[in-house]
Amino acid sequence: MIGRSNLQEPVMPRYVAFLRGVSPMNAKMPEVKKAFEKAGFTNVKTLLSSGNVVFDSPSKSETALARKAEKAMQEHLDRSFLTIVRSTKALSELIDADPYSEFRLPAKSKHVVTFLREVPTAKLSLPIKLNEARILAVRGQEVLVSYVPQPGSPEFMRLIEKTFGTEITTRTLETVKKCAAA
Repeated sequence: MIGRSNLQEPVMPRYVAFLRGVSPMNAKMPEVKKAFEKAGFTNVKTLLSSGNVVFDSPSKSETALARKAEKAMQEHLDRSFLTIVRSTKALSELIDADPYSEFRLPAKSKHVVTFLREVPTAKLSLPIKLNEARILAVRGQEVLVSYVPQPGSPEFMRLIEKTFGTEITTRTLETVKKCAAA
């Protein structure tokens, strides 16, 4: 008699694609989800209608996964969004490190993480400030930013883009937590 194997199916790595510039006005999340599924990603889920796509894929470089997602959106949506991919494992490690705890920040400050395509090569003197916005730290391809919201003023985005360019995308720490847990 042949016994059943105790071997379990390997768990496929889980990733999050952060799409730059997505809103409900320029992309419908069910269509984005279908584009990712047609690209061969599995267990696809979109979060918050702002360009967060969680999916499973065999291990590949995050850059290769981003390019595959961009190509799929171009083919199936007739447009593409700059895509930055991180593993849910890496996001969980970032969150577990409680990265903002080492900084003395105003009680009303918002915490955001900016995701970069590449590790920055320029040496930065941190923190970099613009009024109530601060670039606090660069950890590899992630930038920790805090800001105190001001009426009608996205100062923190101007500061980030001036410092790192536009091949980036930014999410609140709360959104990053939701994506890591999805």
